[in-house]
Amino acid sequence: MKEVFIGNYGLEQVGQKMIATGWVANIRNHGKLAFIELRDREGLLQVFVAGDSPAFTEIEHLHKEDVIAVTGEVVEREARFVNKAIKSGQVELRAEAIQILASSKPLPFELDQHAHTGEELRQKYRYLDLRRSKMTENLKLRHQVTSTIRDYLNGKDFLEVETPYLTKSTPEGARDFLVPSRVFKNQFYALPQSPQMLKQLLMGAGLERYYQVVRCFRDEDLRGDRQPEFTQVDMEMSFASEKDIRMLVEEMLKAVVKKTHGLELTEAFPTISYEEAMNRFGTDKPDTRFGLELKNLTNLCQDNPSLLLKQAFARHEELWGICVPNATDSFTKKQLSHFYQEMKEFGASRFASLKVEAGEFQGDLASTFEAEAAAFIDRFEAQGDDLLLLVIAKKRQAQEALGHLRLEIAKQLDLINQSRLDFLWVLDWPLLEWNEEQERYQAMHHPFTQGIFEDGQEPGQFRSHAYDIVLNGYEIGGGSLRIHDRKSQEAMFELLGMEKEDYERDFGFFLEALDYGFPPHGGLALGLDRLVMILAGEENIRQVIAFPKNGTGFDPMLESPSQVDASQVKELQ
Repeated sequence: MKEVFIGNYGLEQVGQKMIATGWVANIRNHGKLAFIELRDREGLLQVFVAGDSPAFTEIEHLHKEDVIAVTGEVVEREARFVNKAIKSGQVELRAEAIQILASSKPLPFELDQHAHTGEELRQKYRYLDLRRSKMTENLKLRHQVTSTIRDYLNGKDFLEVETPYLTKSTPEGARDFLVPSRVFKNQFYALPQSPQMLKQLLMGAGLERYYQVVRCFRDEDLRGDRQPEFTQVDMEMSFASEKDIRMLVEEMLKAVVKKTHGLELTEAFPTISYEEAMNRFGTDKPDTRFGLELKNLTNLCQDNPSLLLKQAFARHEELWGICVPNATDSFTKKQLSHFYQEMKEFGASRFASLKVEAGEFQGDLASTFEAEAAAFIDRFEAQGDDLLLLVIAKKRQAQEALGHLRLEIAKQLDLINQSRLDFLWVLDWPLLEWNEEQERYQAMHHPFTQGIFEDGQEPGQFRSHAYDIVLNGYEIGGGSLRIHDRKSQEAMFELLGMEKEDYERDFGFFLEALDYGFPPHGGLALGLDRLVMILAGEENIRQVIAFPKNGTGFDPMLESPSQVDASQVKELQ
């Protein structure tokens, strides 16, 4: 086993005879001498092979990505030959002997960082893709994040406890991955979407502080920041307030950023209510690295005689907008038409673009809002050459439509400072949301969240002790204080439209546990993959997972899922 990785060789190794092992990244044969770029996980080392060295005879037998062992002396490079681009650039290894440990076929793609290779091919040969320095660095970053979190929580007297992967399928969540039982015919385990009830049971068991770096599974539609199996840092604590939990998580994340980026975050993370986030940013996970905040213009148009507005307001629709600075010439008619189609998909009945010129509007519907021009400009603090983009829709649809458009425009116009890490707590969440298709309420987070109830409120007005942590427009974690008595838990199930027979069947074991004295408790789960993705500057979590599935949930390397032998299926029937 190596005492020093070759990518870390430096002046302290000068004069030592070493056996350097790794992969051949490149070979330069000049006839009377040769250079080998040897690579291990820490980087490159230049190997010098003199023409009169016994090792030179092996040069013609070497290929890229062969695994070799080079015996030789580490020497300091002349100042003019120092390579500042690599950690070992002050030294090189003078080869005395080369042993080929394993040969490589020609690669299906170049490992060069700048080579453009399709992701499907990279995933098929993932073990080769992981040899690329960027991918290696991503996995090292992931290890740094995980180990920092473990060290922090261990230092706060948390216990790391494992929970089962074969659990019980329950409703009120995403679709489960089911595992048929061979022993119990026509019975199924479910892979856990999260260890929610199990960690609460650990609080009932008296462990008081628990965490786990745990794999979770959800059979849901995929996108860049989702996988069917993912890792979360799960934590739960007894006798803790919402503020206690948030402060602990905040300090932990600050420790992570200090370790990974060398940044000392001294300010408390800002907080925003769920309602304010929707009103200002059109999303419950705002990216606060740029402006383009939403404005509600409805009250400015109550006296507008336009039939368009009168009909919209009669349908309880509202007028919302964003102001894009210096953008009157930034978008073509085709792009604006594309924006309109996107807004319609969110339920908007109308979309308009207005150019600000000398305190007046130019563009479609400019005459409609002629009387309101000064008020609009004042509300947005708009200047000449700014562009107003307006939508008419039901309140939440208008917010979500503009929230989507806000982010799309910021990316197109390069308004986002990519070097910033903007953490944000989103608080005061609704407890419930109405499901139009099922005509019932469903839990905004999950059915174990503790509610905040006031006299005279309708269920849709109930708030909760829930909190999300957001980073650069991504939700990286969510948590809440939990219900810890049976009566309140049963009341919550009934609010969700569940019959007693159903919740006793699905959650009876948990309800019974609550009869035996559970402490007040709460917690949070961090999405590890998503957190590392952001810290690594990547755009999808596949880049920070060693062996991910593709966008359809298929593994091109393992060719999984796949058919299995009929005899295996028969055993399950």
